[in-house]
Amino acid sequence: MLNVSESVAARPADPDLPLLRDLHQQNGAFETLYRRYYPRLFDFVLRIVGQSADVEEIINDTMMVVWNKADTFAERSKVSTWIFGIAYKKSLKRLKNNKRRTSREINADVECEDGRDPADAVDNKAMLDRIRAAVGKLPMAQRSIVHLAFFYGHSYSEIAQIVDCPVNTVKTRMFYARQRLRPILDEAREMEMNDETR
Repeated sequence: MLNVSESVAARPADPDLPLLRDLHQQNGAFETLYRRYYPRLFDFVLRIVGQSADVEEIINDTMMVVWNKADTFAERSKVSTWIFGIAYKKSLKRLKNNKRRTSREINADVECEDGRDPADAVDNKAMLDRIRAAVGKLPMAQRSIVHLAFFYGHSYSEIAQIVDCPVNTVKTRMFYARQRLRPILDEAREMEMNDETR
C-alpha cells in the first residue's frame, strides 16, 4: 500500500514550489513568481472577463492572495493549479459584481464525454488562430475549461480544482465545447487539405 509521503514523493517536482515556500524569505522570489505567471494569467483572465481594464486588477488581487496565503498552500495540487484557481475565482467574482455573466452559462452542467480532442487538430498557427476565435465564442463555463486544458495543459482533475466543480462536470463541459468546436475544426482541416493539394 502506498502511503501519502510516498505518493507525494512519486509526483514530479513542481518547479514553482521552492519559490512559493521562500516567498517571504528570499529576495526577489515574489517578483520571479509574479513575472512567471503574469503573461499566462493575463491571457486567461482576459478571456474570462473580456475587458483588459479589469485584468490588471484581478491579477494583482490574485497575486496578493498568493502573497498572503503562501504559507497555507497544502501541496494537494501544483502551484500553478492553485494560482489559476485563485485567478478564476477572482474573475468570476468580478463578472458577478459587474453583472456581465448569466447563471445559465456558469451552471451549464451535462453528463457526456467525447474522446476527440481539439488539440490533435492543431497543425499550424492559422488553424490555432481559428480555434482561438471559435473558443472565444463558447459560453464562459466551456471556454474556461477549454483554455485551461488546451492552452495551459491542465488535466481534468486540475481544472476541477481550479473551477471548483466535480471532474465529471469538467468532462461534460468539454464534451459540449468539442461539439461546438467540431464544425470549425472540420472546416479548418478541409481548408488545410485544399491548401496541400494546390
